[in-house]
Amino acid sequence: MMKKKSISASKASLIFFLCQMISALDVPLDLSQPPTITQQSPKDYIVDPRENIVIQCEAKGKPPPSFSWTRNGTHFDIDKDAQVTMKPNSGTLVVNIMNGVKAEAYEGVYQCTARNERGAAISNNIVIRPSRSPLWTKEKLEPNHVREGDSLVLNCRPPVGLPPPIIFWMDNAFQRLPQSERVSQGLNGDLYFSNVQPEDTREDYICYARFNHTQTIQQKQPISVKVFSMDSLNDTIAANLSDTDIYGAKPVTERPPVLLTPTGSTSNKVELRGNVLLLECIAAGLPTPVIRWIKEGGELPANRTFFENFKKTLKIIDVSEADSGNYKCIARNILGSTHHVISVTVKASPYWITAPRNLVLSPGEDGTLICRANGNPKPSISWLTNGVPIAIAPEDPSRKVDGDTIIFSAVQERSSAVYQCNASNEYGYLLANAFVNVLAEPPRILTPANKLYQVIADSPALIDCAYFGSPKPEIEWFKGVKGSILRGNEYVFHDNGTLEIPVAQKDSTGTYTCVARNKLGKTQNEVQLEVKDPTMIIKQPEYKVIQRSAQASFECVIKHDPTLLPTVIWLKDNNELPDDERFLVGKDNLTIMNVTDKDDGTYTCIVNTTLDSVSASAVLTVVAAPPTPAIIYARPNPPLDLELTGQLERSIELSWVPGEENNSPITNFVIEYEDGLHEPGVWHYQTEVPGSQTTVQLKLSPYVNYSFRVIAVNEIGRSQPSEPSEQYLTKSANPDENPSNVQGIGSEPDNLVITWESLKGFQSNGPGLQYKVSWRQKDVDDEWTSVVVANVSKYIVSGTPTFVPYEIKVQALNDLGYAPEPSEVIGHSGEDLPMVAPGNVQVHVINSTLAKVHWDPVPLKSVRGHLQGYKVYYWKVQSLSRRSKRHVEKKILTFRGNKTFGMLPGLEPYSSYKLNVRVVNGKGEGPASPDKMFKTPEGVPSSPSFLKITNPTLDSLTLEWGSPTHPNGVLTSYILKFQPINNTHELGPLVEIRIPANESSLILKNLNYSTRYKFYFNAQTSVGSGSQITEEAVTIMDEAMASRQVDIATQGWFIGLMCAVALLILILLIVCFIRRNKGGKYPVKEKEDAHADPEIQPMKEDDGTFGEYRSLESDAEDHKPLKKGSRTPSDRTVKKEDSDDSLVDYGEGVNGQFNEDGSFIGQYSGKKEKEPAEGNESSEAPSPVNAMNSFV
Repeated sequence: MMKKKSISASKASLIFFLCQMISALDVPLDLSQPPTITQQSPKDYIVDPRENIVIQCEAKGKPPPSFSWTRNGTHFDIDKDAQVTMKPNSGTLVVNIMNGVKAEAYEGVYQCTARNERGAAISNNIVIRPSRSPLWTKEKLEPNHVREGDSLVLNCRPPVGLPPPIIFWMDNAFQRLPQSERVSQGLNGDLYFSNVQPEDTREDYICYARFNHTQTIQQKQPISVKVFSMDSLNDTIAANLSDTDIYGAKPVTERPPVLLTPTGSTSNKVELRGNVLLLECIAAGLPTPVIRWIKEGGELPANRTFFENFKKTLKIIDVSEADSGNYKCIARNILGSTHHVISVTVKASPYWITAPRNLVLSPGEDGTLICRANGNPKPSISWLTNGVPIAIAPEDPSRKVDGDTIIFSAVQERSSAVYQCNASNEYGYLLANAFVNVLAEPPRILTPANKLYQVIADSPALIDCAYFGSPKPEIEWFKGVKGSILRGNEYVFHDNGTLEIPVAQKDSTGTYTCVARNKLGKTQNEVQLEVKDPTMIIKQPEYKVIQRSAQASFECVIKHDPTLLPTVIWLKDNNELPDDERFLVGKDNLTIMNVTDKDDGTYTCIVNTTLDSVSASAVLTVVAAPPTPAIIYARPNPPLDLELTGQLERSIELSWVPGEENNSPITNFVIEYEDGLHEPGVWHYQTEVPGSQTTVQLKLSPYVNYSFRVIAVNEIGRSQPSEPSEQYLTKSANPDENPSNVQGIGSEPDNLVITWESLKGFQSNGPGLQYKVSWRQKDVDDEWTSVVVANVSKYIVSGTPTFVPYEIKVQALNDLGYAPEPSEVIGHSGEDLPMVAPGNVQVHVINSTLAKVHWDPVPLKSVRGHLQGYKVYYWKVQSLSRRSKRHVEKKILTFRGNKTFGMLPGLEPYSSYKLNVRVVNGKGEGPASPDKMFKTPEGVPSSPSFLKITNPTLDSLTLEWGSPTHPNGVLTSYILKFQPINNTHELGPLVEIRIPANESSLILKNLNYSTRYKFYFNAQTSVGSGSQITEEAVTIMDEAMASRQVDIATQGWFIGLMCAVALLILILLIVCFIRRNKGGKYPVKEKEDAHADPEIQPMKEDDGTFGEYRSLESDAEDHKPLKKGSRTPSDRTVKKEDSDDSLVDYGEGVNGQFNEDGSFIGQYSGKKEKEPAEGNESSEAPSPVNAMNSFV
């Protein structure tokens, strides 16, 4: 089956992406421009106190900017601090703390300023804090003695670090303590037991705190737990009491749920918009309570709600103000329930609605900078210019501040500056730089001249025209040297100058000229477009069933553009073909010689060019050849007399005597071995030798108790195995090899699961097989962490940072020593849901049913996993023509990889839509971007819902219609066309009438009487006419003419004539019936007795009441019995001497059967063969008897 063609979409996407990266506001670096901050450290910057502090600040500008810093609001003189240096041509600071200087000495708030002659840009306030990983305070921990069934909380109380540590519980063997609905870790790190059981008794409950910044793990002292069961407690009491005392502890009693955390009946929680909301309820009780969550007065948000820690934790990602409310957790068991209500308030640090964007103006132009942000509480907006509050900045007559907007009018070159917008509330702030650059520059085109674009036919073509100029140039496209300007729906013109041909055809090939002009000049650039024919497989490989040793051939004949060079690759089961000379790859076929069972599989032909790729597959099934019956072939008999000689530590010689071949030569011998020490009873393949060989030198592994057996093979099959040889035990040694398929993949955000394929028994080379598992974080100067584990195939490293690379190695060892040093593999700790939503989501509506959405890629660091792609959720809000909302049906489009745009097909015209974008990794989807609304333009309407024509008169018809089911816009009018149709279905002249859109009926007058008309009716919007509906109708006849055309069926003479005809027919039928009953007698009984016709005999025996009847043959014939055969010749003619009254001549079939009357004639109609008729008289008249029966 041919797979879907994969054309050059990826290359077109890349071209389009590059086009988008160049907008008209990007000033070429050879022109003067204010500074722009291109890179800076995060606002809250926690540094490792063991490493140099690097505070980033990079900027671009013309002339190149100079840099300065403030610390805690005052100027930071770098030259006076020997430990601080600034990188050349950069503002990045490096603080050297390797000379014994404490990192704490450089805590503070830093801000960078980049300045040149056109303005100054500033960075965020960067708060520098060194990470802290303090030791656990020493404390004396008393053992916990708990009665079975009681609840228990083991407190962790980790040291306060920066950032807070990751908490996990393990035992002395560094194994994670199992958790369940009964035992689980709370958000505060404590270990909660809803009820304790005897198996909870242990002395090594250890709480660990991992500090990721310093890559250190702190350990709390082990906690001991002793659980007393009722049986042991009763035994203890009984041993200390006399026989006369009454003793006995109470049995384990079931208890209703009680919340261990949170306490009380209500609590409050404040969370910030966009964060993850975590709510927790852990209950004690016996049986173990089950936790359920609800939101009072609402539903838990779909697709953003997750339950963790056995439903004890409610997790809502990407929270918004709509998630505020009361959340109730209910703990329930068979004895009752309890609940707790958490009142959640969602606040919001400032977030952008419209961030200010760089403004390039020419002298005398006007412009605006807009800074709009939202938050809870509402943020305040303040403006700065060149880093100075605008209220105290130098006056600029071209500038006017109006709240969140700065209005510029009639700017001059001195108006160039960098403006900062600060939006802040109690939960944070946003700072954005945007420059105003006043330039007078003629247009320039940045796309290289004569650039060649190549695409496949019927795919999009995107032709770039990156430009710059001030004032902003206007872009026009032409095809050919003297072609006219390109316009129309077949082209899409993007704001950045790109020309898009949505469906390129062969005639789209040619030279395209981009012209950019403003008041200062004009420039142009020519590029070339070539549209290639798609690659096709015109003869695909077909399914084959081939016998062994035969030849199989698959065809793959292709058709491609002559200018493209195709490459053909054949695969077997999606892998490369075996390295076997039997596989012959031709120009357009694959041939497999001497087919064997191993050749079974799926063969795929893949054709690649530089622009597209196609493939087709077929299955090969290999079957056994049928045996030759002349000779009996059979499998060989098993070999005999196995003998072991030349025993060494790592080799031995095996010999044997072949068995009978049974008419098929032995082709090879298969040697198998059994390891009686590790896998007794299991036989493994060792090697095989040609059929002419009866001895073999076998390689041995240490610490294996070998037995061998031999199997003979011929073309028919394999023999039974020989009797096993004697056993031979080899000595122990170090392992020769390490585990294979070592992988590191996290199953949780804070762990790394290291897996490998364990060595088989004989690979251990000795007793005591174990594995040394080692790991360290990649690209971090850290020592290897190692642990030796038993003969298992998995080890879990807990408390890792989320999705970071690790170097991993697994080394085998036994009681005699280690295997060789293993190779390292790279793994990753567990993924977590992405943290950030895609930003700067933009929608470009291409036409009424198609839109293109763009977004900025999410920083890879915030993806927190393997980037799989982006999902676009979009849905119709309402139809603009009907103003009525309907059920929202969200649609989802997934774009694989790091794509930043996609097409939204199948939109409804003249409608309002919303969409958002989410990034996807292996864990799931990240938060959604803010909903973006867009509208589709009008389209042509559907046909009117109905057209009904009523009230016909001599010269008029009434038309009624229903409005289109899908108006797809605002209806402007209806178009009615009609024309008469004559008796030969020829059409007369066409008349057209335009009807206002608010009408629903029309009376057409002055029509011709008794005339059929055909009507064509459709609706119109401003875009054009929709599909039409047709109908036909007739005006009524003129009354004078109608009076002359009297219905003939009502005339008396006609009725009398018909009655006479019917009477004549009846008389004729009666005469025919009488003639049928005349003539000689036919002695039926005598004829039957004489000839004993087997077909007549049964009828005679039934009853003798039929009597004698008229012969069916003419009197001229002798009284002879009827012959078998048809009464009517095959050509339906009758002999001249046959009676004219023969009923056979009126039969409807060759057997002369009556239809329904049950006449005896039908019983006697044998199959009589007649000779061909001498004449040409027809015998096709219907039977008169049958006609009579129809009257009865």
